[in-house]
Amino acid sequence: MARKSKLNQIREELAKTSTVKPVKKPRKKRVLTPEQKAVLVERMAKAREARGPAKHMSIDESIRNLPDDHLLSPKKVKEWLKQQKEMLKALKHQKDSKDSAMRKQYYDTETYVFNLQRYLTDGVYRDFRYGAEKQSKIKHSCTVMAYYPDGTVKRTPGVFYADIGGEYTNEMAAEDYARQRKISNKKRVRKVN
Repeated sequence: MARKSKLNQIREELAKTSTVKPVKKPRKKRVLTPEQKAVLVERMAKAREARGPAKHMSIDESIRNLPDDHLLSPKKVKEWLKQQKEMLKALKHQKDSKDSAMRKQYYDTETYVFNLQRYLTDGVYRDFRYGAEKQSKIKHSCTVMAYYPDGTVKRTPGVFYADIGGEYTNEMAAEDYARQRKISNKKRVRKVN
């Protein structure tokens, strides 16, 4: 019979006299043969295959199936979120800085992280910037036209309008303003005559 270790002897003596349950012995790690490992790997592969692709249930269903090359695909947004969280950790000491520019940088990053997280949960993009480093701006698009009382279209520079097939620029706004002034001046001349 093999000799018992000193520790095991002490445990047995304490177990006999004590009302407290003995401490569990740590289990030895099971040693697998290469054949057993192969069987377990095969079983896990079947289980993964049966489970199917990831369903991403934490992402809002309106954006869940966007292609990866889409401007605001969840995959891209998750990468941006990861980078911005790392940046936020680095800027943590600037939260209470006396320099307003440093505080602004921290709070801007914090707000951007919040907006990205909310986008993934509810599908509404709240920020006017996008990208890993907030380098790009969201462009607005007009879905319903608005009109002045005289019937001319109300337009804002920097907004995409489907009827002109592009973005309304400041130059176009200046031309429209000059045209409107010319028309209003003609009306004034007619009223005087």
